[in-house]
Amino acid sequence: MPGILYIGADVFDGAKTGPGGLLVEDGRVAALLRPGEPAPGAKVVDLGGGLVAPGFVDLQVNGGGGVMFNDAPDVATLRRMAEAHGRLGSVTILPTLITDRPGATRAAVAAVARAVEEGVPGIAGLHLEGPHLSHARKGAHDPALIRPMDGDDLRFLLDAVRRVPRLLLTIAPESVDSQQIYTLSEGGVVVSLGHTDAGFEACRAAIAAGARVATHLFNAMSPLGTREPGLVGAALASGAVSAGVIADGIHVHPATLRTALSAKTGPGGLFLVTDAMAPAGTDIRSFRLNGREIRRENGRLTLTDGTLAGADLDMAGALRVITRDAGLALDRALAMATSVPAHVAGLADRSGTLAPGRQADFVHLSRSLDLKGVWRMGERIV
Repeated sequence: MPGILYIGADVFDGAKTGPGGLLVEDGRVAALLRPGEPAPGAKVVDLGGGLVAPGFVDLQVNGGGGVMFNDAPDVATLRRMAEAHGRLGSVTILPTLITDRPGATRAAVAAVARAVEEGVPGIAGLHLEGPHLSHARKGAHDPALIRPMDGDDLRFLLDAVRRVPRLLLTIAPESVDSQQIYTLSEGGVVVSLGHTDAGFEACRAAIAAGARVATHLFNAMSPLGTREPGLVGAALASGAVSAGVIADGIHVHPATLRTALSAKTGPGGLFLVTDAMAPAGTDIRSFRLNGREIRRENGRLTLTDGTLAGADLDMAGALRVITRDAGLALDRALAMATSVPAHVAGLADRSGTLAPGRQADFVHLSRSLDLKGVWRMGERIV
């Protein structure tokens, strides 16, 4: 089948941006071509400016398309979420279950396993955010459902990671000990620290045991202190850890983002997450989580007491904030939405980069980082 050559836009391949063309054949990237390099027989599509980048990779997606994963952890919900986020450019997502009852957690694992088996586009695994968190930093999580990890939980999670392609688990050191973290990590679970009041040394011990991620840095954790750096300090100081950030200008001040970007020790890096809820891709004004109303107003999602409850954010919006307001260079920002989260979740062999043989999942952005088009497996969906 003749391919399609996309020209007229710079190409970000997951690491750097440059002029050239993207050749797509049979749903995959056939080649990245130099400017003017021909592709005999291919249909030529001129995008008229802007840039092409890999489809976004979002590791924290609680809902979208008007639904929450917690409300109905089934394949129909996953399909609706994936479609909504695909239209927003996030063609690879980890649907995220917020702290819930054991039955809901079991249903979430089964739903993701079945969605992958059925080939639901965009579902790359599962993120379980809780219930093994800290009451002191619960955020919008239901405190009645937060609890320590026990032996049954550990066995369930080790079974779950064999059933889903990727399992990211947010825990707090107050509720999960270092031996449990080690066992989970060795078993293939990507362990993330979050919703914790734990101090620097406790977080360092969790990292030494195998934790490799921090969930929405700065939020739902103790602030960076002069004598107690906490998880913020441990995550920034450890090259073994990567950390998600919610770059909506609300959850983290742009000046704080700039500081974190400058301070982060590598090779681990910061990456963008949306922490999106049911309103993503819709105009709904409110919804419910575990029986509690969450309101949408002025770019915020809050409980009735004003507590932030997820974010009213898409990945293109996060890119605009982190480049415009936090002053980050474009290539580094784009990597934070594509190749970095793909690497963190163990998805780098299928997502986050544009290279020959990879699935042709990509976005077209204007120079001001507005979303102009989305392609999944070479087919335009927006």
